Formats: sequence, structure tokens, C-alpha cells
Amino acid sequence: MELRQLHYFAAICKDMHFSKAAEALCTTQSNLSQQIKFLENELGTPLFDRMGRRIALTEAGRIVLEQSRLIFERVDTIQAAISDLKRMEGGQLDIGILPGDGDLLFDALLIDFHRSYPKLSIQVTETTEVYGQVLEGVRDIGVTTTPDDPDDRIAVIPLFHEEFVLAVRSDHPASKAKAMAFEQLQQLKLVAFGDEHQMTKVIRESSRKAGILLDRPIVAPSLSTLLALVEQGVGACILPRLLVDNLGRDSIDAVTLLNPTPSQDICILYRKDRFMSQAAKLFMELLQDYIHKAQEASRRSLG
Repeated sequence: MELRQLHYFAAICKDMHFSKAAEALCTTQSNLSQQIKFLENELGTPLFDRMGRRIALTEAGRIVLEQSRLIFERVDTIQAAISDLKRMEGGQLDIGILPGDGDLLFDALLIDFHRSYPKLSIQVTETTEVYGQVLEGVRDIGVTTTPDDPDDRIAVIPLFHEEFVLAVRSDHPASKAKAMAFEQLQQLKLVAFGDEHQMTKVIRESSRKAGILLDRPIVAPSLSTLLALVEQGVGACILPRLLVDNLGRDSIDAVTLLNPTPSQDICILYRKDRFMSQAAKLFMELLQDYIHKAQEASRRSLG
């Protein structure tokens, strides 16, 4: 059995037509028919039912088609791995992240990564569909909330547990308290992301647990806008502690929220059955190290 014969067979299955497959493969129909005959003889069973000018897959043909696709995937993986080995620093890396996470996870890290590997093309896309896009193969890596019941093809690497705090201007009365009950947020003027944002979903769930409804007089599209509103004293904002602690802005303080403390688990996702480039592996390692250092810095600031 030759790989070429399997490619010929798969090409016929695409349109269930010998002459169209021969044209697509730039070969003669007689050669194509002969190669399929060789394959059928070797397997000892017909792969097609010939019904006049029409053909259909036999049960054996369906098995061969299914297994051929798996073989082609493995061959692609081998070729990609060898190509990646030759280039090492070249290639592309496509990463999906939740909206707003770029400011926390990627801005500084991407700059350092690009300086070390300038030949590597990196695309970071903010989307609420990180999990689905990784599963569909649209993204190489995803950084998102940990899924409850991931597909068997998805690998989940825990990254960190993220707690949310109230970000306020340093002269805000709440800043002196350092901690406050979640229900006290009803007394404050808040600025926030829109309803589609993952952070908003976490806050909404905490509000449900606390049995309250929070008013958001100002909804902003970006983190930079929210931070500007906080610094100007327009309102307070619920944000990830890791982000607030690592902003480096003396004008903004973090106030711990209690009963409940909004939180979520963040992870790295990738497809286990797809080729993983050296660049992707290295980036995941650097991201984990980057988060570890950020957490250490956050703990030192609390101490």
C-alpha cells in the first residue's frame, strides 16, 4: 500500500468521480483506475461499488477513507515538525485571548518575546470565543477561563486563579478600608465593561450570590478608558487584582472584596491532536513564568 494510492483514493471520494479526480491530480484516468485496482487487490476487497457511470463507497471503502484522513494528518504533522525543526525561530503563532486580557497578560510579554524571536510572526486576537476557536483549529493556543467539561481533544493547562478587587483612586474613601463587603458596592458609583465581557459575567454572578443588583452608570469599551475614569474620580471599577497590582499606577489602589470575592480560573488551551510548534511550546512556558513572577510581585505589594 502506497501513500500515493491513498491520495488517489481520497481524491476520487471527494466528488465520487474518477475523471474529475484524474484531472485534479494531473494524471490519466487509466492510471488512476489502475492504482485503485492495485489497492483493492492488496486489500482483497472492492472499495467502490460500480453502478454504471455512478460509484459509491463500500463498507471497506468507508473504513479506508476514515483511516486515510488520519494518516494524512500524521503526515502533515511530520512535515510541520521537520519544517519547524529547520526554521526554529520562524513560522507563525496564533493566540486567542479574552477581551481585555492583553493589558494583563501579553503586552510586556509579547515585546520581550518578539525581541528574542524577531522572525516569528505572532497574532493575538481578543475574542469571547477562545475555547471554540481553539477546538476548531482557528487558534494555536487559547488563554481563557477554565472550561467545565472540555472536549477530549483539548489540553487544559491551569495558569492561575484570578481574584477581582475594587480599583479606586488613591484618595477615594474606600481606599482607606483596604477591604469591603461586596454588598457595599451598591453605595458606590461604578464604571465597567459591557455585558458581553467576561469580567462583567463574573461580577454578575457575584452579585447574584450577594443578592444585590449593581448599577453601572458608565459602560466603557476598553480598559484604558476605565482606568482613566477611575483616575479622574468618576467612579470605581472591579478588575483583576493581578492587573491592578501590576499597573504601576500610584493613583489607583486595590480594595479587597469579601462575601463573595469575585474570581475565576484562567488556563491555557490547545488541541492535543494537532502539531505543536516549538514556538508555541516556548511561548506557553514563558507565559507561565511571566504569570508566576507577576503573582510574586502582587504578593510582595500586599505584604
